[in-house]
Amino acid sequence: MIVDWGQDEVVLTESVSVLAGAKKGAYPSGNSMVVRGASEALIIDPSVTVVERGGAPLDIDLVLNSHSHEDHVAGNGLFSTAKLQIHRDDIAGVQSLKGLLDGYGLEGEARQTFGQEVTKDFSFVARPDASGFVDGDIFDLGGGVTVEAVHLPGHTKGHSGFRASSGVFFMSDIDLSGFGPYYGDVFSSLDDFEQSLDKVRQEEASHYVTFHHKGIIEGRSTLLKMIDDFQAVIGRRHQAMLEFLVEPRTLRDMIAHRFVYRSHVESSFLDAVERRTAQLHLKRMIDRSEATEVEPGHFQRI
Repeated sequence: MIVDWGQDEVVLTESVSVLAGAKKGAYPSGNSMVVRGASEALIIDPSVTVVERGGAPLDIDLVLNSHSHEDHVAGNGLFSTAKLQIHRDDIAGVQSLKGLLDGYGLEGEARQTFGQEVTKDFSFVARPDASGFVDGDIFDLGGGVTVEAVHLPGHTKGHSGFRASSGVFFMSDIDLSGFGPYYGDVFSSLDDFEQSLDKVRQEEASHYVTFHHKGIIEGRSTLLKMIDDFQAVIGRRHQAMLEFLVEPRTLRDMIAHRFVYRSHVESSFLDAVERRTAQLHLKRMIDRSEATEVEPGHFQRI
């Protein structure tokens, strides 16, 4: 369905516009991107706001998901007649609800609760017809308008950005927020995330678009400063964990202390994220000889 977005459609170039999510794309919403070619049009990460509005400003032939998190796939069911593609490493998360929940590593009551939230609040619809792309795949929309997939793993295994031929780069959940990088999934990687940040630093574009918070960023010099601030959160988390390990602590202790979420935040997937984040930092500490396992399941700073 074609919907007039009015001033909430921000035109960046002749072929690219951003459909602004509520509150600057703050979760649970996000900023979706539309690219128009001479023969086809696509939407990247149709948000809950797109669902609430009932569609996009034009007919959509292709949906691209940057990764398989609930907020990025909310509109997949809305565009049921459009083709759907996602990086092949994240494809299970759009083909079924089970695949999405498996990526978070949720079990028991937390899994059931979050599954209900994904279905109710994010309008999740399984797309078993989805196909997978890989880094460097190009989507030709006609008239010289193309979009290229850029694999940026770390957040999830298949997390990807998109390079539009008109000089716009979609960064998805490299969102440059004060919250910092999220790498709390089963297949998340701290090392991959940092390598992806280095990769984004090399992108030359007139506009950079994040799914959450920052939205549209103009100019590479501004981007580079924002990436530095964003990446610095990793170092602060790491240092806070090291200080916490001044005496022997268990993984359960680290989860309860919370190094990612503030104490007032409540979520069915919170413990799973804190666990995976702590595990990745513990591995880094041990690899760097900063901490050691002093007895089974107990870790201490060296």
